Formats: sequence, C-alpha cells, structure tokens
Amino acid sequence: MDLGLKGKAALVGGSSKGIGRAIAIGLAREGCNVAICARGNAALAQTASTIRRETDAEVFSLVCDMSRYEDIKRVVQETVKSFDRLDIVVNNAGGPPTGTFDEMDETDWLQALNQNLMSAIRTTREALPYLRRSGGGRIINITSIAVKQPIDRLILSNTTRLGVVGMAKTLSRELAPQGITVNNVCPGNIATERLISLIEERAQRDGIAMEEAIEIEERRVPMSHLGDPDDVANLVVYLASTKARYITGATIQVDGGSTVAVF
Repeated sequence: MDLGLKGKAALVGGSSKGIGRAIAIGLAREGCNVAICARGNAALAQTASTIRRETDAEVFSLVCDMSRYEDIKRVVQETVKSFDRLDIVVNNAGGPPTGTFDEMDETDWLQALNQNLMSAIRTTREALPYLRRSGGGRIINITSIAVKQPIDRLILSNTTRLGVVGMAKTLSRELAPQGITVNNVCPGNIATERLISLIEERAQRDGIAMEEAIEIEERRVPMSHLGDPDDVANLVVYLASTKARYITGATIQVDGGSTVAVF
C-alpha cells in the first residue's frame, strides 16, 4: 500500500530512543524525510545512523530540549531549512516524574507543564505556517492511556497530557477546513525504558523481584504481553499518511486492550 509519504518531511520529538525512535524509523521506511531531536547526542547520532543505513530517506538531527521555547523555534526552523518543507509534526516527550500530589512541588508542576503540554503547544504553533503550505499537514500527539484512565502515582502525567488532548480536539475542528488533521495516540504497556523504570519502582516498593513485577504487568494486559514501540509507530505512520485524510480529532490507544474505559 502506498501511504503517500515519499518526499514529505516530518519532525519527530524525543526521537533518539523508544517510541519516538520507532516512529522516526517507520516514517523513513515509507520514504518520508525526518528531523529527529532529543537531549542526548550519543543516542540521537545512533538513531540517525540507523535511519541512513536502513532507509533511503534524508535525516536531520539536532540536540535540543523541547521544554525550552527557543530550542523548539530552532528545531522547526532548521527542519524547514534542511527539507524546504514540513508536512508532519509528531509531538512526543518523555514522561514527567512519578509520585502523588503531595510529593510534587511548584517546580515539578511547571517542568511537567513545559515538557508535556507547552512543548506540544509551542511546536504546533511554530510548525503551523508550514503545515498550512503543505496542503494537508498532520499533527500527531503521543500521549498516554492515562488520558483515558488515570494511573496511580502519575499525577503529573495524568494532568498535563489531558491538556494536550483538549488542545488537539479543539484544534482539529479549527484546522479541518484546511485539510490538516490532528490526532492523539495513547501508548500503554509498551516496553520502553520509561515503562521498565516504572516497573522497577513498583518492584522495589512492593519488595518483589523484577521478573515477578514484569509478569504482574503482563497479566494486566488482555493480550498477556507488553507491546513494542513499533506497535505505536505503525499507527502513527498510518495517521501521517494520505490514507488517513478523514481521521481527525481522534484519541486512539495502543495498549493490548488494557484500557477499560469505553471512550
């Protein structure tokens, strides 16, 4: 199936590892040129090398901190400078610290807002002029199943990611007449460094072995196993394609059936 992505340009946030990395590689395999960015230079360089080795797509990489507005402006400008266009934006950022409401102070809240909500707002704002020129841009936000079913000890994620969904739903209606789609993808139980660290935290808190903690996590999934970053990337690549032109304002979970909520 031709997804209509060849020659287009995408900016993927947090793309040096995990879900962001899988998304960047997935888009590149479909012929989409990709700009990748993250805070760590070594992992970013490895991802860029993999894309060049495994695909024919062009790749541009830039070390940046997406919680900083100046970095966001720079990465959008450099992406357009490199590819002379920008068609797809994937807003993706790492999860904020874990803990309860009482454990979070003002600094924690402000950092989480910058990292997980304001980064999506700012990147979208800077990218919109170029998405409008593309004649059918795509905005895809990577959030979490926490937006449909709050997760214990993830007060910051539960709160800030819901803001992204609210922004996206509103924006999807505003941009629909221009052919720009806005959707949210909600990973759950995906085997990333973030999930493994959360499982380790639970194992230590409950006084059990890591292997047992992983088995408990897997038993919570109707499909009885953890997902892979590629499971998320496959959906994102489709939503970025011309085949998904009539899907907008959607919030779709990729979680092996874990979410109990109906909507």
